[in-house]
Amino acid sequence: MEKRYVGVDLHRNQFTVCVRLENGRTYLKEWRLEQLPQFVKKLRASDELAIEVTGNTRLFYAAVRSQVARVVVVDTNQFRVITQSVKKTDAHDAQLLALYLAKGLLPEVRMKDKQHGQIASLTQTRDTLVKLRTALKNKVNNILSAGGINLAKEALSSGKKLDQVLALPFDELVRVELRVIVAQIRSLNQSIRELDQTIAEEGSKLEGHKNLTSIQGIGKITGAILLSVIGDVSDFPDEHRLASYFGIVPRVSNCNETERSGRIHKPGSKLGRTALVQSALIAANYNPYLKNFYERVKARRGAGRAIIALARKFLGIIYRTLKNQWVFQDFPNFVLAEGA
Repeated sequence: MEKRYVGVDLHRNQFTVCVRLENGRTYLKEWRLEQLPQFVKKLRASDELAIEVTGNTRLFYAAVRSQVARVVVVDTNQFRVITQSVKKTDAHDAQLLALYLAKGLLPEVRMKDKQHGQIASLTQTRDTLVKLRTALKNKVNNILSAGGINLAKEALSSGKKLDQVLALPFDELVRVELRVIVAQIRSLNQSIRELDQTIAEEGSKLEGHKNLTSIQGIGKITGAILLSVIGDVSDFPDEHRLASYFGIVPRVSNCNETERSGRIHKPGSKLGRTALVQSALIAANYNPYLKNFYERVKARRGAGRAIIALARKFLGIIYRTLKNQWVFQDFPNFVLAEGA
């Protein structure tokens, strides 16, 4: 039976399918999302299927994965043939996915299991709320600064300080604005606390959480964030592949016989990179080996590159910890717990 390459342009309520045969002939059809079970029945065990990352990709992936030989999930932000296409239609996108799937040229996104995916979604929501809270606090500081009042950077973290802000003698319009902003900050505080509790509780159930949190510098929430990004560590044959997935390997450019290493490239999870860098800096305060490494690189190449080098070194420790199922009894001296 002739092999088929199936490109799917997925939307909330419908999807467009392009089936490409080995001889280059293509067939197009539009389906409603409620017709997904009927579409699945049309698939063959030898088919390969490509689908874009969207909000309901996991639903679609779960329905088709067991019915075909291979499913390739594509981040179109990394696939410029679609993002920069002049002819931007659902049918055209589906055709491009089928064509480049047949050529083996699609940038593939890993699909994590349901548990890792849900925790990753929680951590992303938390990050969004934290950034919104920071923006609102900055707005309050700007209002106060315009009135000649300057607060310390973290002064608005306590409820008592927020009460003091509302008691300040501003004009009525300013007081209304401050009341609304402070109410939102308080609501965000409560929501972030709820998310923190859930992430800590559910993250502790992930395989490898106990191992990671035995590393000083990685707490319950940071451990959950890192594991939600990494997923199954066995997907990575070595630590360099994991570093590349985090986006902390340098870009390399070749010109004739000259090779240059530049800034890091940044695919993958920005939230994961942030958690990695923050935990690496904390770990260096406990671990003399990491501290000395950071200081040596900083002296030669500056603080910015030293931080990235430290994060890369720390990610190697994380990789080996998960791969070997280590639990540290004494992280500063790299002493493992008995039986680890």
